[in-house]
Amino acid sequence: MTPKEQIDALREELTKHNYNYYVLDNPTISDFDFDMKMKQLQELEAKHPEFQDENSPSVRVGGMITKNFETIVHESRMYSLDNSYSKEDLEDWEKRIQRILGDEKVTFTCELKYDGASISLTYEKGKFVRAVTRGDGFQGDDVTNNVRTIRSVPLQLKGDFPEKFDIRGEIVLPHEGFAKMNQERIEAGEDPYMNPRNTASGSLKLQDSAEVAKRPLECLLYTITGTNLNVSSQFESLEKARQWGFKVPEVAKLCKSTDEVMEFVNYWDVHRHELPYETDGVVIKVNSFAHQDELGYTAKAPRWAMAYKFKAEQVATVLNEITYQVGRTGAITPVANLEPVLLAGTTVKRASLHNADQIEKLDVRVSDEVFVEKGGEIIPKIVGVDFTKRSADSEPTQYITECPECGSSLIRKEGEAQHYCPNYYGCPPQITGRIQHFISRKAMDIDGLGAETVELLFKEDLIANYADLYELKKEQIVPLERMAEKSAENLINGIEKSKEIPFERVLFALGIRFVGETVAKKLAKAYKSIDALVQATVIDLVAVDEIGIKIAESVVDFFSREDNVAIINRLKNYGLQLELSANQLENQTEKLKGFTFVVSGVFESISRNELKKLIEDNGGKVASSISSKTSYIIAGDNMGPSKKEKADKLGVPIISEYDFKEML
Repeated sequence: MTPKEQIDALREELTKHNYNYYVLDNPTISDFDFDMKMKQLQELEAKHPEFQDENSPSVRVGGMITKNFETIVHESRMYSLDNSYSKEDLEDWEKRIQRILGDEKVTFTCELKYDGASISLTYEKGKFVRAVTRGDGFQGDDVTNNVRTIRSVPLQLKGDFPEKFDIRGEIVLPHEGFAKMNQERIEAGEDPYMNPRNTASGSLKLQDSAEVAKRPLECLLYTITGTNLNVSSQFESLEKARQWGFKVPEVAKLCKSTDEVMEFVNYWDVHRHELPYETDGVVIKVNSFAHQDELGYTAKAPRWAMAYKFKAEQVATVLNEITYQVGRTGAITPVANLEPVLLAGTTVKRASLHNADQIEKLDVRVSDEVFVEKGGEIIPKIVGVDFTKRSADSEPTQYITECPECGSSLIRKEGEAQHYCPNYYGCPPQITGRIQHFISRKAMDIDGLGAETVELLFKEDLIANYADLYELKKEQIVPLERMAEKSAENLINGIEKSKEIPFERVLFALGIRFVGETVAKKLAKAYKSIDALVQATVIDLVAVDEIGIKIAESVVDFFSREDNVAIINRLKNYGLQLELSANQLENQTEKLKGFTFVVSGVFESISRNELKKLIEDNGGKVASSISSKTSYIIAGDNMGPSKKEKADKLGVPIISEYDFKEML
């Protein structure tokens, strides 16, 4: 055999043994024999570098060093999931689905929700090309070198895989491997890791992939995204992914009703502790991809999926003190400072108390023994008090009346739960909070500038608002603590580059109360420039789709403040994008203003999302269900019969994608 033939044969054999061991959990060769064959392959590859292959089984041992993890934008967003905690929640969700889909029969795929680090893997022509962390859902870090070392991640697929696709899953640390790692750390005199989830997540950002290779990480896959996948349902996609070589948990089940879903949930709520991995619930997805397309997404989550969370772990500990935090909007949040206690694998020292009403409702007092829970929220919360252990001289909690940062008298507007500090321009946490929001990833995304640096610049009187950032000079920054020539240069370059950020994100960055990402996009599209938006009245604003009175009043209030208008004029002079670009305006018209469309079925010449974008770009509105206000239904293949029946009943015209294009 030639060296190349030897290398190819060894790679093929080792890939097969790797799959048997780490995916099927059914080894057909001893560890010693496997190691000997791997050593033989490495020696041959070292002698013949011309046959190098980045997906050779030898890369599993690692050795690549990553100093900086590049940020990669996800081709399709990695959404969060809405949570449910009862059968009633699931039934309400099912009713919402049926309202949109009509009488079409819906089935569900149930899968366990594994507690690890979310990952997106990209494959092209069957080869593994990239691994990106979830990040903020829009973009994450490229951790390809580290993920190549995880033996349950296939480097080369088999079978009838698509040309290109992403597959999402969870990087987990099995209980057994985690316990072994901790035993080794204890024997070496080092502190043990706290929990498998955080350890798995931290492993992905280690600089030396050889260190990652030593950790018994596994990758469990559950969602395929892309075009021309040749699969029509979630359950089918799981079966296909297994055939292609992925480690897909076998416990998924196809269910026909919420009763069957609850059987699955109740079984695994009891038996989850028998699993080799941590799991904290069940993910329920509408099975049909056509139905998923029809249901679409909210701003934060798919309408077609729901996470059912198992009952949260609860512990008791002593409340030592209540302190108060001031947010960027002036909102006051009471925080419980606790006697440290271990909860769900992490040491908890603080918990949210939400607001004055919550404190009064629970009758929480300093020195109480309280019950703390870590449920769907990341921050633990106090859910009750052990009144049997309360001392006789205990005094009720008196909520503060003055801002803990600036001393201003707090206000509480009618109908709102939280107290606020009204000192908008003089309260330090509000000032720095607004600047930190302005520079954040989803807003101006300024490289080289973080929360600590903002605090430092404010403390040194170099900035008092976000417009001041654009007047900073390198020589002002270099002398500061933890700063150097290169850091200062990166910061100034990052600020300069932020001038390219599009108008809708600048609008979000301004920090107008109640104006999140989605609202900012709607306002930018409706008004097209900051000058037009500044002139808008409350009546004008509520006429914009999905803008309510609360948002409208907040926007008008923001622009009524002279200081805010002055800051915006400065931003304009510095060259920020405060109007839609010529390219964006070119693709927008008012042709469909006043028309409401429902999009249903599968289309030939255009994707559903592109169709919806065309409607919105031309002034139309997209609705999820048919009503008397619907102007047209754009129907593709597989449109449900119940939708057609409802359209006929209401006299709503049904048009094709080609009719719609003619309309434009």
